[in-house]
Amino acid sequence: MVIGIHTPEFDREKPLAGVKAACNVLGIPYPVALDNDFATWNRYGTQYWPTLHLIDKRGIIRHTQIGEGGYAEMEAMIRRHLNEP
Repeated sequence: MVIGIHTPEFDREKPLAGVKAACNVLGIPYPVALDNDFATWNRYGTQYWPTLHLIDKRGIIRHTQIGEGGYAEMEAMIRRHLNEP
């Protein structure tokens, strides 16, 4: 399951309407939560935009990608962990 979490870097990125519009323009097909108070950001120790966390079904971070790129590596990690019990 893919879930996006939008933590705004700037105040102008906080309104829900703007996040919905951006998701539509970008064609994002998965749910995106709004983290305006940085609760999820802080929970996972995130420090940079963008950051991708691969979290297993037990809630353990299995891989983190900071910055753009690394998509093939992230996909390989996802495929590897999909078959775990």
